[in-house]
Parts: sequence; structure tokens; C-alpha cells
Amino acid sequence: MKTVTVVSDTHGNRKFLDGLDSVFAESDYIIHLGDTSADGAYIRAKYPDKTYVINGNCDPVKLGEDESVIEIENLKIFLCHGHLYSAKYTLSKLAARAKQLDCKIALYGHTHRAREDETDGVTLINPGCGVRYASKSYLYLVVNGDKAVSKIVASD
Repeated sequence: MKTVTVVSDTHGNRKFLDGLDSVFAESDYIIHLGDTSADGAYIRAKYPDKTYVINGNCDPVKLGEDESVIEIENLKIFLCHGHLYSAKYTLSKLAARAKQLDCKIALYGHTHRAREDETDGVTLINPGCGVRYASKSYLYLVVNGDKAVSKIVASD
């Protein structure tokens, strides 16, 4: 069993990230889904062996990958920011890409709204955001074999 903490759209709010430090420390994996990838690099500096960083549309300096596939235990997970798949308007392109890559889960950000959906056999999860002016949240994911349990957690 592995634990994953996922954040997105922190836009420089290091106070939010510092507030999650104890969660990051106990997680097996940490994922930052962009906006701002510099925030992901900030996390990666503390936890270099378990942090994945994805670039977003507001990243003038790209410090991560544009998209990635990771395998945790026996579960393939697609990571992206979401803007290249029109995530503000539809999730069908994102689901199709994840399915093309044989991923059962797609993690994305961009919209600043936490949500979980199922489309064409793919679970799509947005952890929400960490911006100062919005309701902040993150995703806590537990992976066991080829199954996952997700929880979107409201944060201060």
C-alpha cells in the first residue's frame, strides 16, 4: 500500500505548501500538477526522491514535465495540468488520453475546482487549488495493488 499527496495551482502560495509539510513527509509520493512548477520544485527540494512536478499554463520557467505516466504498485496514473486537454470545458479529451496510455486514473489541475469524475472507465481527479483567494484543498490517494481510494481534503 502506498500513499500519494497531490496539489495543484498553488500559484506561489508557499504558506499553503508549508502547512502540508507533515502530510508530504509521511507520503510515499508527492505530485504537484503545475501553476506554479516553481512550487513543485520547492517541494522537490525537500523531498527529492518522491516528488513529481508537472508544468502548468502559468509557468514561465518549466521545471517539470508537460505530462507524465507513473506506476504505483500495479496502477498506472496519468499526470497533466489539464490546459492542453481543455479541462475547463470537457473531460473527454483527458479521459481519452489517459485511456490511450492505459491509465485507470488521470490527475489534473487548471480549473481550481476539486472534483472527481468517471469517464469511459477512467477516474479523473482534480485536487483543487492552493491559491490565497479560493477554497484550498489537496488530494490524498491510497493505492493498493491496482485499486485506489481518493479523498479530497479541505485545507486552511
